[in-house]
Amino acid sequence: MRWHEVTVHTTEEAIEMISNFIHELGAGGVSIEESGTLNKERDTSLGQWYELPLNDIPEGRAVIKGYFADGSDMEAIMDQLKRSVAQLTEFDIDTGNPSFELQDVDDEDWANAWKQYFKPLRISERLTIKPTWEEYTAGPDELIIELDPGMAFGTGTHATTSLCLRTLEQVIRPGDDVIDVGTGSGVLAIAAAKLGARHVLALDLDPVAVSSANENSRLNGLENGITVKQSDLLQVLRENASETGEPASALGVNIPVQVVVANILAEIILLFVQDVYDVLAPGGTYVVSGVIKSKQDDVEQGLAAAGFQVTERHEDQDWVVIIARKP
Repeated sequence: MRWHEVTVHTTEEAIEMISNFIHELGAGGVSIEESGTLNKERDTSLGQWYELPLNDIPEGRAVIKGYFADGSDMEAIMDQLKRSVAQLTEFDIDTGNPSFELQDVDDEDWANAWKQYFKPLRISERLTIKPTWEEYTAGPDELIIELDPGMAFGTGTHATTSLCLRTLEQVIRPGDDVIDVGTGSGVLAIAAAKLGARHVLALDLDPVAVSSANENSRLNGLENGITVKQSDLLQVLRENASETGEPASALGVNIPVQVVVANILAEIILLFVQDVYDVLAPGGTYVVSGVIKSKQDDVEQGLAAAGFQVTERHEDQDWVVIIARKP
């Protein structure tokens, strides 16, 4: 089968946003290659090791490739992608004078090539992400997340996701009910369940992500501990309340929940801050990620306006995870 390959040369700062744009335009897969330089600062506090593929990508730059099925309207897709990328400058995201390329390729050229770079990775004191196709022997007290992200966004290795995983290890308590908004491949929901959550409600608007999260839940033996729904937070709660009269009674979690995690763009997070506040129990925790440093103040102001108290912040590269509590 032939595919249309779209290549965007941009910055590492813009990877998550541009990758998301490409997914939303209907790509059958996305690959990302960053600089292979040895000079990049990497977290080795837990003994992580990194395979560093040598390439000629300059420091701070990245190459993103999206693959569209033969017959796709590539003129319209390219026009929309360029407009979306151009708008990122309005949000103080440096795209680095991006360039775009389009060519046709065979599916064997890309469908599995990215897997050679996705290796088992120790994310935190207890959590390790293991691709399903890799062999790995867990150590004492090590929690293994089996993951096949497929076409869904999220292997757990991006700074925003790894920040979330480390934070969930800090805040999850046995028996907690958790909501994961924008679950992607389901990696955060799986981590929450493995860390002792009683039940996790995982939500995403993308049907590909819903399918991927369901499959990854099954791979980890957590079908009964995670409920995956195609929805946003407010919609799923309203729909279930109207059908049953008991919010979330058919969704596994008991409202109010103890933890909500959202690893999505700051602009989207600000749209439902009050909804999260309403669904959290007093003393509950909201873990907010996907926030670039330039948007940190906006997000914290939105949290405070809804009544949250920001208690901690952690940074990785240009990204911030914010821990907020409901009094």
